[in-house]
Amino acid sequence: MRRTPRTAAALLAASALVVIAGCSSSGGKEGNEKPSSDGGGEAAKTPRMKIAMVTHSGQGDTFWDIVQSGAKVAARKDNVQFLYAANPEGKEQAQLVQTYIDQKVDGIVVTLAKPEAVSDVVRKAVAAGIPVVTINSGAEFSKGLGALSHIGQDESVAGEAVGEELNKRGRKKALCVIHEQGNVSLEARCAGVKKTFEGTVENLNVEGTNMPATTSSIEAKLQSAKDIDAVVTLGAPFAAASVKAKDGAGSDAEINTFDLNADVVKALKAGEIAFAVDQQPYLQGYLAVDELWLNKVNRNVIGGGRPILTGPALVTDKDVPALEKLTAAGTR
Repeated sequence: MRRTPRTAAALLAASALVVIAGCSSSGGKEGNEKPSSDGGGEAAKTPRMKIAMVTHSGQGDTFWDIVQSGAKVAARKDNVQFLYAANPEGKEQAQLVQTYIDQKVDGIVVTLAKPEAVSDVVRKAVAAGIPVVTINSGAEFSKGLGALSHIGQDESVAGEAVGEELNKRGRKKALCVIHEQGNVSLEARCAGVKKTFEGTVENLNVEGTNMPATTSSIEAKLQSAKDIDAVVTLGAPFAAASVKAKDGAGSDAEINTFDLNADVVKALKAGEIAFAVDQQPYLQGYLAVDELWLNKVNRNVIGGGRPILTGPALVTDKDVPALEKLTAAGTR
């Protein structure tokens, strides 16, 4: 895997991953706004903490199951009760954060996919003395809201890496599929692709929570624009939809995707997907919980307050043998 540099702090924290087996998850598999908790096992001898995570996950998005897997392992290690809730709508996400403020949790992990909707409540949490770590999206807003740090990949840089890879593959016209309108991180990815890609890029907005409709939209686009020779999806579940749409449209377009899961690894192995961009969601969940615990017990701030990069890494069929077991276990 070709990786961009990461901070030494992130790599040191990652070395603490020692017990992976037995992780469970619920983010993509259960309905939104259903808080879940996990904890127990061998734990640190520090006072019990309660940490909540609120994300913009939509129904069935397995990416967030992997994030939770990492968070739960860190929670067990750190003697933390881990709470989780999600909603793709910014207003509802803000209400969930407020619920945890009212519960006086010891720390909050939150995504900033729609920063205008959650900024006020994040500031409110910080003002109430609750430390906040942002993950995955909205890195550029994190520091201004008072968060300890942001953990994720630089979405613009990730998009630029995809554009450069498409150039190497001789692609001429790319379709960038945005599965959630208004999500600043997804828009940044497509903008990054457009910045470095020497061909043309066209964005396509689809209804990400409706996979049959998403598949139909991509298929229709491929049928009407036969010159599209690359499709870039911005989440692992949508890669499979694009493979199906490609077949339905009789297209020769190459399918590529952001994010990794077991299905994407199988598709890489089968040659159905050319490459994937891995931002290591497990690491995002693990480091976020671990940072809040370290800050509480030892006043540490991972990365010194600067963004902690977990990606991007470009994954191809050559990486499949090393990743198959890990993706099957829900940790990559």
